[in-house]
Amino acid sequence: MTTDTLNTAPPALVPDEDAIFLDFDGTLVDIAPRPDAVRVPEGLAGMLMDLHAMCGGALALVSGRAMGELAAFLPDFTGPLIGSHGAESRGLDLPGAGHAVDLPALHARFAEFAAANDLLAEPKPHGAAIHFRARPEAETIARAFAEEMIALHPGLTLQPAKMAFELRPESATKDTALRLVADAAPFAGRRPVYLGDDTTDEPALIWAQARGGMGVKVGEGDSAARWRLSGPDAVRQWLAAATET
Repeated sequence: MTTDTLNTAPPALVPDEDAIFLDFDGTLVDIAPRPDAVRVPEGLAGMLMDLHAMCGGALALVSGRAMGELAAFLPDFTGPLIGSHGAESRGLDLPGAGHAVDLPALHARFAEFAAANDLLAEPKPHGAAIHFRARPEAETIARAFAEEMIALHPGLTLQPAKMAFELRPESATKDTALRLVADAAPFAGRRPVYLGDDTTDEPALIWAQARGGMGVKVGEGDSAARWRLSGPDAVRQWLAAATET
């Protein structure tokens, strides 16, 4: 779904009034050929900490990545983190994943399939992902494999992402996590602002707008968001501008 204003840059943040929720890959940093090859621009963590202070702590990163990975990429950012689509968190009162799975067996099966098809398997704390960025023509077999795995693991669901298919707990979604934290300090009473680039972010973008906030689509593609920024560089500039007011 698109809107008439989707190609319009969002208005400036108001740190005294906004609660800011930021995706990581494709939003704060550029997508890399491999998840472990992401490059974090110098000064990003410091800028986020400045904005975190200006918001009274109402700034959180929200990612499909494992929380440990997210923290390792930004060791100097000490604010709230939501990882694994909401199945993990730091500094927030979230219940975590509600589904038990035989992770070693699942990860081994993904690794076996990836090796046989020249794809990339990504083990996750509550699921797994298969990436086909290096072989776009393998999308069909990657999806078929992911659907086969879903059939064997009730309670997990298929999450399409950019050039990847992921299995995650059904209860772990970014918008669900945000609903659980939005009415608690320090986010309560503030206008929610969500930035994301992927299909995994669409429910959170819709959620922010439904609460009278801003949904900002990052990069190309259709979206329910009302606003757009062209990519991570534009996002970082837009965020930095709020720290200079």
